[in-house]
Amino acid sequence: MAQIFDAPSKALLRSQIAEHIAETDKTDKTQQRAGEAPLTAERFFDRELSWLKFNKRVLELAEDKDQPLLERANFAAIFASNLEEFFMVRVAGLKRRIDSGIAVTAASGLSPRQQLRAISEEAHQLQAEHAHEVIDEILPALAKEHIVLLSWDKLNTSEQERLSRYYRQLVFPVLTPLAVDPAHPFPYISGGSLNLAVLVENPSSGKSHFARVKIPDNLNRLLPVADMTDEGGSKERYGFIPLENLIIAHLESLFPGMIIKEARSFRVTRNEDIDVEEDDAENLLNAMEKELLRRRFGPPIRLEISDTTSPFLSQLLAGRLRVSEEEVYRIPAPLDMTVLFELQSIDRPDLKYRPFIPITNRQIAEVESSRAQDIFAAIRNHDILLHHPYDSFSTSVQAFLAQAAADPKVLAIKQTLYRTSSNSPIIDALVDAAHAGKQVLALVEIKARFDEGANIAWARKLERAGVHVVYGIVGLKTHCKLSLVVRQEDDGLRRYCHVGTGNYNPKTARLYTDLGLLTCDPVVGQDLTRLFNQLSGYAPRSSFHRLLVAPRTVRSGLIQRIEREEAAAKEGKEAWIKIKVNSIVDEKTIDALYRASQAGVHIDIVERGICALKPGIAGLSENIKVRSILGRFLEHSRIYAFANADGPQIGEGPAAGPEVWIGSADLMHRNLDRRVEALVRISDPEQIERLLNYVDLQMADSTISWHMLPDGEYVRHARDEENRPLVDSQEYLIHTHQR
Repeated sequence: MAQIFDAPSKALLRSQIAEHIAETDKTDKTQQRAGEAPLTAERFFDRELSWLKFNKRVLELAEDKDQPLLERANFAAIFASNLEEFFMVRVAGLKRRIDSGIAVTAASGLSPRQQLRAISEEAHQLQAEHAHEVIDEILPALAKEHIVLLSWDKLNTSEQERLSRYYRQLVFPVLTPLAVDPAHPFPYISGGSLNLAVLVENPSSGKSHFARVKIPDNLNRLLPVADMTDEGGSKERYGFIPLENLIIAHLESLFPGMIIKEARSFRVTRNEDIDVEEDDAENLLNAMEKELLRRRFGPPIRLEISDTTSPFLSQLLAGRLRVSEEEVYRIPAPLDMTVLFELQSIDRPDLKYRPFIPITNRQIAEVESSRAQDIFAAIRNHDILLHHPYDSFSTSVQAFLAQAAADPKVLAIKQTLYRTSSNSPIIDALVDAAHAGKQVLALVEIKARFDEGANIAWARKLERAGVHVVYGIVGLKTHCKLSLVVRQEDDGLRRYCHVGTGNYNPKTARLYTDLGLLTCDPVVGQDLTRLFNQLSGYAPRSSFHRLLVAPRTVRSGLIQRIEREEAAAKEGKEAWIKIKVNSIVDEKTIDALYRASQAGVHIDIVERGICALKPGIAGLSENIKVRSILGRFLEHSRIYAFANADGPQIGEGPAAGPEVWIGSADLMHRNLDRRVEALVRISDPEQIERLLNYVDLQMADSTISWHMLPDGEYVRHARDEENRPLVDSQEYLIHTHQR
């Protein structure tokens, strides 16, 4: 495997990164500009607490009786999965800072210890609300629909006999009871695993002993009891028993001759964030693999136990795992509600969203014929703006790369990969292209959180096929979504480009809303060529014409445009800014938006996750409105739009009209400082209008959304004053795309 950078290159990059970080760290807490009053110090919400509010909105969807019932169960599972990752990464990071003595106060004014206390209080409350919703609302509602979670004692004799055979044949052979005594130390508890804490008594000695039984994670957690019908015989009934309940009912097979005094489920969340010292790693792949092994042994940061666990077992587990009382979460069984994902396999379309099949983008469909579609001809006709999942990913981006791999006129393909799917057709296309003798470059980001192992495997597969694989720039994650195809045509070489907001992942492309631009514009082609050369080689820094690229120009470019609208408003001109992002945290950008609001710029922000900005505060942000959209699809696209009466005055592009950008960058420190991100400017007036209408639809008072209040709370608006449902923006777009 080739070296990523030699020593001089590393030194140069370290110098460039240090220079950039030093520049971004020059932040005045009040961001006072010459001749202007300082902004108030208490102008930012805490990012960690804001994230918890986002997950509360997910929980509200699980509570929403207007959602199909199995979709409510799915949202409850998403809530649990989200919270697990939050603890593994964000809470773990705070604890690491405290332990290492780096107790830097956040922009919100909270110290790491204060943040942890506030997180603990809110997380305990949210988990209690979540458990209540699942146990007292969703499961009873499912039972009414003949989908039942059963306990062992609710099964009849034949059902118990069938499941006992299953236990003996498939479960018992893979169980390993681990006793704890002077000869057997307390076992290692892997993060995220479900376990049983078992207290047994020796009838001969009368002594009690503790043992741990790990629930196998390679078996389905919900076991079907039988194919049943209801009492009238008219409707299919789905009965399930959790695997841990089956094991508890058969514990005597694991502890023969012992008295089972108590058996309760528990699980541990560990620090699973990864930190690779890239500058000291001669081989980044090997360093990452070692760090993945270390991840398994991160310190515990949360202990979940059944709320019926005895004080003795609770104290034993907390003591052995070295977790504090506030890190113990007592929850009604079953633990780990991600098990609800398994209910999605139930064939009850009446309890799910109506089926949705993405359609081929109209501009691509126009060039389809009895022969295979020529996506290059469609792009030559006109830039194509894609909106997934409404526009099919498979007949657009996937087809673009597949055709490039098979086309003898294509000479080279350059591709970034951050996350992709198993059995990825994107990987297959790159392999096919390399086998066909094309020059193929794949920039694989092996530091994509929780996809590190999969990306290492993809990198090795691509290398074996002859693809040139690189891993980006030391110290930066490559998060931009770029594809470049170089094709020999009658009039010379032509470069075809895709710049997107989402990953090259066919599976998530059906679940996430994302945007992408397919173009053969020579300016974009030149920009992407320069950027790929910087990422793969020693090319010097370049200026770009239709791209903003982090970590050098995204923040500064966006702030420059915000300040342009501020200046226009101060001159009495109408000016506005529209932003759609996943999260907004960056203090410098937020301060620029505050200044623009004070000058009279109207600012609309659609965000899904974290928002550290305080909207609607007199004298600071009264001209800023923030809405949050969550629903069937995960909102993932990023749009930045600016306009005033004079039109854009920065860079190249249309002489008048709004200036609109799409791309991979959110307004977060990691995106602007520690990642390679790319935004592309949209030049077609019709496409600009489509994007602005999209933001306006999601901001409209007639659309279902959460309205962010000045105190940071979110209020869901789903019905009008006459209790009629508001417009679901995602369902509206499904309908309009299929007309």
